[in-house]
Amino acid sequence: MEAEKEENLQKKYDVIEKIKGLINNEESINKTFNEFRDLQREWREIGLVPQSKMKNLWDTYHFHVENFYDYIKINRELRDLDLKKNLEAKIKLCERAEELLVEEPSILKAFNTLQKYHEQWREIGPVPREQKDDIWERFKAATTKINKKHQDFFENRKVEQKKNLEAKTALCEKAEEIIQEEIKNHKEWDEKSRQLVELQKVWRTIGFAPRKDNNKIYERFRTACDAFFNAKRAFYAKNKEEQQNNLQLKTDLCVQAESLKDSEDWRKTTQDFINIQKKWKEIGPVPRKYSDILWKRFRAACDSFFDKKSEHFSDVDTEQDDNLKLKEDLIKEVENFKPIDDVDTNLETLKTFQRRWTEIGHVPFKKKDEIKVQFRDAINKLFDDLNLDDEKRNLLKFRNKMSSFSESSRGQNKMRMERDKYMNKMKQLENDLVLLDNNVGFFAKSKNAESLIKDVKKKIEVTKQKIELLKDKIRVIDEMDND
Repeated sequence: MEAEKEENLQKKYDVIEKIKGLINNEESINKTFNEFRDLQREWREIGLVPQSKMKNLWDTYHFHVENFYDYIKINRELRDLDLKKNLEAKIKLCERAEELLVEEPSILKAFNTLQKYHEQWREIGPVPREQKDDIWERFKAATTKINKKHQDFFENRKVEQKKNLEAKTALCEKAEEIIQEEIKNHKEWDEKSRQLVELQKVWRTIGFAPRKDNNKIYERFRTACDAFFNAKRAFYAKNKEEQQNNLQLKTDLCVQAESLKDSEDWRKTTQDFINIQKKWKEIGPVPRKYSDILWKRFRAACDSFFDKKSEHFSDVDTEQDDNLKLKEDLIKEVENFKPIDDVDTNLETLKTFQRRWTEIGHVPFKKKDEIKVQFRDAINKLFDDLNLDDEKRNLLKFRNKMSSFSESSRGQNKMRMERDKYMNKMKQLENDLVLLDNNVGFFAKSKNAESLIKDVKKKIEVTKQKIELLKDKIRVIDEMDND
């Protein structure tokens, strides 16, 4: 590339020599001027030249171009027209540079685009002498502002990267504290694993550190994490006996599930399966080669029972036809409902609609999904029309969704599984909350603690909001389940 730039430099000096030669040309002015234009086009088509020699090259070029205009005393009208076109081109470049300040959100893109504008500026010929300084000052003013923004961008990034380094250093110190602790049992390993995984999550939310430190701080953190998980693997390698015991316990649960899968005592057996599934979750890991096989065996027995239970309840026809008519009438009533100005009254009416829907029994199986969608769409449309905040509206829509689950035994089972999922998620968030509170403590010992603590407190507030929403959803499911 450097060799090519040197070659381009020589080509451009050759073009300058040809322009110098035009001064003594005895041909007509028009033909000479056309040759001059061809040389300018040839100049522009030549590629990049060495940066260090660019200024001298351009100075020489512009000197001989102006000499050409002055020496051959080109027709003033033609010269003025050319100068005017050059002025218009440079005014457009000024306008584009000024638009970059307002319309381009990325300062890096704006800066790179500005460099292209400077190249175009140099390629445009001279302008009327009386406007030369003014147009340059305008272009220079926009250039100065963009360059200042570009400089500020990198200065701010340096400050941000320094804060990121401090935050990552604090995480390294916490990870190194964890690996120094003596961990004796499965419960402690689980607790420390969650803490370390949370540190990894926090790490991923922090941006880059300064380039000279970024790889070093990452290696430090990764070394601590690798040391922890290597020690954990070594611990579990010594605890094969416990995994074998878990294997026997889960195998026993598979046998229990298989003995219950053909039962037709729907209510009692459903509770038995829920209890068995709960026990399954409480048992620790089994040897990896048996894990998938055992889980598929257990899941097959559970699915077999709940599928048969769903089929049984789908065979009740007469009552279900009456229920279908009641639900269709209720949907029409919902669609014809006109909200009043009192939001609380409207809300209570919608809750009444949902309660009445829940109290109506099953409908024919082939109509179940269709009628459920119609009711949910009608209710959701009313929710959207009411002047409610997003949180309350979403919770009401969730209640509507759960009420549709409660219509079938499979849906009830799915609803309970949803509840278990929300409970697990809430416990996880509560653990995260404890961890974030602890983070406030150890960040307090770091430099620039105030900004670090502010970020953690913001995460604490978001976590609390998520926990409250999960509590509301669990409360809704419990109400449906009791009904």
